Amino acid sequence: MAVQNIKEFLDQDEKKDLLRLLTAGSVDDGKSTLIGRLLFDSKKLYEDQLQALERDSKRVGNAGEHIDYALLLDGLKAEREEGITIDVAYRYFSTNLRKFIIADTPGHEQYTRNMITGGSTANLAIILVDARTGVITQTRRHTFLVSLLGIKHIVLAVNKMDLVDFSQEVFDKIVGEYRKLTDYLGIDDVTCFPLSALGGDNVVEKSDRTPWYEGPALLDFLETVPIHTDRNMDDFRYPVQYVLRPNLDFRGFCGKIASGVIRKGDEIMALPSKKKSHVKSIVTYEGELEEAFCPQCVTITLEDEIDISRGEMIVKSDNLPEIGRHVETMLVWMDEEPMDRKKQFYLKHNTNTTRATIDQIAYKVDVNTMEQSPAEFFKLNEIGRVQITTAKTLFFDAYSKNKATGSFILIDPITNNTSAVGMIIGPTAVTDIEHEDIPELNLPKLGIAPEHYDAIEKAVKDLSRQGIAINIIK
Repeated sequence: MAVQNIKEFLDQDEKKDLLRLLTAGSVDDGKSTLIGRLLFDSKKLYEDQLQALERDSKRVGNAGEHIDYALLLDGLKAEREEGITIDVAYRYFSTNLRKFIIADTPGHEQYTRNMITGGSTANLAIILVDARTGVITQTRRHTFLVSLLGIKHIVLAVNKMDLVDFSQEVFDKIVGEYRKLTDYLGIDDVTCFPLSALGGDNVVEKSDRTPWYEGPALLDFLETVPIHTDRNMDDFRYPVQYVLRPNLDFRGFCGKIASGVIRKGDEIMALPSKKKSHVKSIVTYEGELEEAFCPQCVTITLEDEIDISRGEMIVKSDNLPEIGRHVETMLVWMDEEPMDRKKQFYLKHNTNTTRATIDQIAYKVDVNTMEQSPAEFFKLNEIGRVQITTAKTLFFDAYSKNKATGSFILIDPITNNTSAVGMIIGPTAVTDIEHEDIPELNLPKLGIAPEHYDAIEKAVKDLSRQGIAINIIK
C-alpha cells in the first residue's frame, strides 16, 4: 500500500507544471530576503539548512536580531560581505500545485548581462520596490529589460511596507506611478502586492496588517497564474538537430519542437529546400506518438526521401517562418571586449550556426532613461537596435511572436565567448543596408550539361553549411 502511495505521489509530482521566475530590484530592496522567506514559510528547507541559516545570520547577517533569509540566496563570499547580490542564484522548490525555478538576479547596472541571462527563460518577473522610495531609476531599468525579454507576467512587489506603517496611500501611489511605466512599455499583465519580506506579510499567508488589501498572498498567486498560454502552439517550428540512421530501414530527424503541434499525416515542408512530404511517424524512447508539441524532443520520419541536415528546419507548408539573411534585432552586448564592427561573428540560431556581420547600428538605448542615441559600437551591458547579415539563410519569427525562433547568440570566433544575445524584430529590407553581393553560378553560361546540375547543387549546399553563400542559375 505504501509503495502504491509513493508511486501515486511521484506520478502526481511529475505532472505538475513548472513556473520559471526572476526577481529584480534595486540594491537592498529585499529580493534575496523575499525568496528566502518564500522558502522558509512554505516549509521547503531541510533542518541542516535551517541550522546553517540561524548560525550564519548571527555571524554575517544584515537583519539585526532577525534571521537573515537573504543568506539562503547570497552564497558568494563577496555577496555576504557587501550584503548584495552579484551573480544569478537559482533556487528550486515545489508546492502541492506547482514546481518553481527562481532566478535571483543582481540589481546593479554593471550586472545587466547577468539579469538578461537569468530572465531569458522566465515566465514571470517579480520587480521589487522599496515602499519608502517607490519607483526609481533601477525600477524603470529592470522593467524595460523585462519587457525586452518578452516576459508576459509581472509582479510588482512593494516591499518593506512595515517601514511605512502599511499605508494604503503609499501603496496606491507607487502602483499608479508604476502602471504609467508599464502602459508606456506595452505590458498588460501586472499584479501588485504590499509585502514585508522580513516579517512575512502577504508572502505565503495574508497579513492582518493590510486589511485594505483584498488580493491573494504572493505564493497563492504564483501557484495559480496561468502560463500554459505563453507558449506558441500555432506555428510549428522543428529545427533539425541530428539525422538518425541506425539501419537501412530507418531514417529520422531528431530535435526539440521549438513551437507548435505536429501530428501523423500532416503535410510538412523542409527548409531551405522547400520540398514537401507527410509525417510518417513520430518516435520517442517510450514508443510512437499520434501527435507531439513543444517543448517535446522527438524523432520525425517522413513518407518521402528528402535531404535534410542539421541546422535546417521542418515546418508546416501552410505556415512558414520568415526566410532570409538580413535581420533587424535588439542586441545586448555581453562581452568584456567592445564590439568590433569589422569582425565576422558566429551566429547560433537554434541548431543553425553561420557567419554573421553587424551592418548598421540604428541606435543605442540608455537602460536607465530609455532614451535612444547614435552609436558606433557597443560596450559591455549596452543594448540597442542593429541590422545583421548572415552567410547562411535563417528561418525565424519575430521574438515577440515566438521566443524560440526569434532569439540567437553571437559568438566571438577567436575567444569563443558569447559576445551578444539578440532578439529578432523582423527581416531587414536588403536595400537599407550595405552588403556584399552573393556570387552567382550561371550553369548554362558556363556550358555545364543539365545532367550535372544535381551534383553541383549538392556541392553548393555543402558549402552553404560552412557559411559560404552562392546563388545557382539554371
